[in-house]
Amino acid sequence: MAWPRAKRSPAGTCSAGASSWSTPRGSGGASRRRALRLIGVGFALLGLYLLVQSTLVLVPGFHPHHSALGIAWTAVTAAVMFTLAAGRARTGAALDNLVLKTEGRVTLIDGLLAGAVLLGLVLNSTLGWWWADPVAGYVLVYYAAHEVREIFFVGHRPPMLRRT
Repeated sequence: MAWPRAKRSPAGTCSAGASSWSTPRGSGGASRRRALRLIGVGFALLGLYLLVQSTLVLVPGFHPHHSALGIAWTAVTAAVMFTLAAGRARTGAALDNLVLKTEGRVTLIDGLLAGAVLLGLVLNSTLGWWWADPVAGYVLVYYAAHEVREIFFVGHRPPMLRRT
């Protein structure tokens, strides 16, 4: 692995707490808004973490080592995260639960994070592209920033002020 990553992203940790906090209490507006804000904080922390880690790898030119076991483990992790993301999004849609739908997007970013690590490991192993993983981290920073914007700024505007 190019640089250390958390076993569960901050966004995933916040979304799990938000989901368990809001779901038993029903679909109340205040509870849902609190849960979504908690998920938004998780996305912001993830974006900040990836921004710092990617920069700390790229600036000094850190060249990671690779392993077949690490590549296989990361591939399994990505597959599981994408499967969980689809299940959570489907369940959220079936229950018409915005928090569960958003948690599905959080799990999707966990899958994308694992996929980015996998791509970086494979490119480093096969082509010697040590910089691929941190560059993919910057792409995920953009995605996290987009989600933060949606949760904190766009998603809570009155419908007439939203861009379509």
